[in-house]
Amino acid sequence: MRRLQVGIAVVALVFMAIVSGCIGGTQTATQEKKVKVAILFDVGGRGDLSFNDMAYLGAERAKKELGVEIEYMTPKKPEDMVPLLEQLASSGEYDLLVLIGFLWTKPLDEVADKYPNQKFALIDSTTGKVRNNEVDILFREQEVAALMGVIASGMAYELGGNKIGAVAGMDIPPLWKFHIGYLFGAKYFEKKTGKPVTLIWQYTGTFTDTQVGYNTGMQLLQQGVKVIYGLAGLTHVGMFDAVKDWNEQGKGKALAMGQDASQEWYAPKYIPISGAKRVDVAVYDAIKMVVDNTWKGGIITLGLKENGVGYWDLDGVRQFAEFAKEAGKLKDLTPDQVVEIVKEQREKYIKPYVWDIVNELSEKIKNGEIVFKTPKTHEEYEQIINELQKGNLNAALEKGSVD
Repeated sequence: MRRLQVGIAVVALVFMAIVSGCIGGTQTATQEKKVKVAILFDVGGRGDLSFNDMAYLGAERAKKELGVEIEYMTPKKPEDMVPLLEQLASSGEYDLLVLIGFLWTKPLDEVADKYPNQKFALIDSTTGKVRNNEVDILFREQEVAALMGVIASGMAYELGGNKIGAVAGMDIPPLWKFHIGYLFGAKYFEKKTGKPVTLIWQYTGTFTDTQVGYNTGMQLLQQGVKVIYGLAGLTHVGMFDAVKDWNEQGKGKALAMGQDASQEWYAPKYIPISGAKRVDVAVYDAIKMVVDNTWKGGIITLGLKENGVGYWDLDGVRQFAEFAKEAGKLKDLTPDQVVEIVKEQREKYIKPYVWDIVNELSEKIKNGEIVFKTPKTHEEYEQIINELQKGNLNAALEKGSVD
């Protein structure tokens, strides 16, 4: 996905204060020549508590551990992207330019060949071209979504139902992969337990409209969906609000799941778990390739094995709750209370047998026993979904099988 936002601009200030206070200023002064890196956010910039802010954390980790020099830049509008890239690449000042998000794809494709000596790293997108000076780092979204599909299915049964749902953003390739993985996980749960699961997947067409997210969430809840996966950025924050209202207005019991950053803190009683897309790991890895002189152009994918995707553990939940607290968003809770609530909700709704299935599936993915297909066309995506709905799990796999 492009990026999941929770619309808290003030978080940018918190991140800057926390990170600079904890890990800033630790570079080695005696280094002869530091590697210099520019991080180019998308037009949303810092403060999204998701893609851009996680990119910042990954770069700050590289500053601390690898002794690199980092500069941060945000174009004001998409039209500024090509001129900015031209300016930075022509300067010869930077060892690496790191571009965050798919909005940079076309600008990079336009500029990269003009500056063969400038290294570029594109995060969560690809130009589709292999260049010596360009690394594209993608994520295997199917892997995290498959685990979340198992977890959602188990939680739905604890809530007295068998329907799970998703509020998704736009009908684009990263969401195709999330859809395939989520449905695979639900059907894997079904196969392992004999308990049928129905998935209702809903595209909203937007990543930025909380009212659309709220309305879509309510529609799913009215159809009997017990667990809703948020895959629509700021839009699915509205879904979180719908789930909260549904419970607190006595309409029924339901839960939500976040994605990318840890989003449990937003409503810990109703969001017991979030999937992770570790943009911070991607940024760090790209910088490390330059520092270690192991650079090689091409496309890299990060999944469970590389710690590029997964789900947030309680330490991650605490970290993001602390950020939210500093931003004044946890008015009635402390980070410790958030962690305690999440821990209780996980124990209540994610039973040991579900974790057993999650761990089994995770190991199969990590050791390469199961490898997911990445659909190249919308038609192929639809074919895979249709087969999964029939219970043909192997239709989603490039390698391996589910017997």
